[in-house]
Amino acid sequence: MSIESQQGSAVMEQQSFHTEGIAHLPEHADEISLLDLLIVFAERKWLVLKVTLASAILATLISLVLPVRYTAEVSLLPPQKQSSMSSMLTSQLGGLAAMAGGGASSLLKNPNDLYVGMFKSHTVEDAMIARYGLMLEYHEKYLSEARRKFESYVKVDGNGKDGLIHISVEDRTPQRAAELANGYVEQFQQLSAHLAITEAGQRRLFFEQQLQQSRDNLSKAEDALKATEQKTGMIEFSGQARALIQEAASLRANITAMEVQIQALKTYASDENSQLVQAQQELATLRGQLAKLGGSEDNPNDLIMPKGQVTQASLEYARKLRDVQYYQTIFEVLAKQYEAAKLDEAREGALIQVVDPAIPPDRKSFPKRGLIVIVSTVVGLLLGLFLALAQAAMERMNQDEMTATKLQMLRKAWNLKPKKA
Repeated sequence: MSIESQQGSAVMEQQSFHTEGIAHLPEHADEISLLDLLIVFAERKWLVLKVTLASAILATLISLVLPVRYTAEVSLLPPQKQSSMSSMLTSQLGGLAAMAGGGASSLLKNPNDLYVGMFKSHTVEDAMIARYGLMLEYHEKYLSEARRKFESYVKVDGNGKDGLIHISVEDRTPQRAAELANGYVEQFQQLSAHLAITEAGQRRLFFEQQLQQSRDNLSKAEDALKATEQKTGMIEFSGQARALIQEAASLRANITAMEVQIQALKTYASDENSQLVQAQQELATLRGQLAKLGGSEDNPNDLIMPKGQVTQASLEYARKLRDVQYYQTIFEVLAKQYEAAKLDEAREGALIQVVDPAIPPDRKSFPKRGLIVIVSTVVGLLLGLFLALAQAAMERMNQDEMTATKLQMLRKAWNLKPKKA
């Protein structure tokens, strides 16, 4: 073959490639060069352009239809030291935590986790739903569904490097978003007011319960004394008998108050705690003084009374009077302990302090229309390029007689129309 004929054949092959595109590409995919792909895309540029524009236009319309939402954020400062509740939980796990490789302590490694969990509690979330009528706003029939939807609009993060707790709430208007964020903190504060989380809070709650019980006992003792007075009349005692009754009642009351104080100390202190040891020593001293008077905690009626001076009626009245003085002394001692615990709790500061209250945001947080359009346009471009390759590959397969036959058989196999008899 001459050189001129070879050159003419090469020119004809190039023209045939440009007219038929990928139909005359090499059989093996690894032989397709970047230039071959660019030629395929160029020949189908209008397909790629249409798909890209359609995707961009559709994304723009959707972003305009989506409801606008705003996000308000509030920043909180938790207590700076680990709460006594966390310390107690870790100490109670003890050896179990060591066996678990420190896994228990790692659960409480971040003190903010405790407060984040309280914010996400059903008590706080249900209070928010009831306060702001969120079931009606979310068009939900069940409380659990409303709670789940509320959680999707709220984010509580306590793992920031600044050590603060950040709460963001999303809603349809800026004012409403800020109102919900600040109200969320208020509902948490109402919950924490009834919980003893700090050491002083535990003591305050313990003495509060004991004080209420002492108040009830004092009221019952006063009613019993009044009934005895009405039955026996007003009875006067000798100075020695009255002093003995008052002293015994005071000692019994102080013993009971000291026992209560020891119970309160044992809720957070170990047996070697200096305050606990001192309180136990004082309790032993008080019991010794009561024993010298001939009485005991179990049998308070065994007091050494002046013989021949107390009648049966007087003795009954003395016992009722002693009970009143006993419960009154207990009440006074517990009241002082309760007030001291309240002062300690107040001295520790608020459980959660608001650093930055939520304010109405000036920009919407959703939808981000620009980002939606850009991402959709890129996706549309990639889809258009894929369709161009798929179209070119399909044309190539149709030009091959054997492949075209197989495609025809495949179409017939997928035909869902019933065959005619």
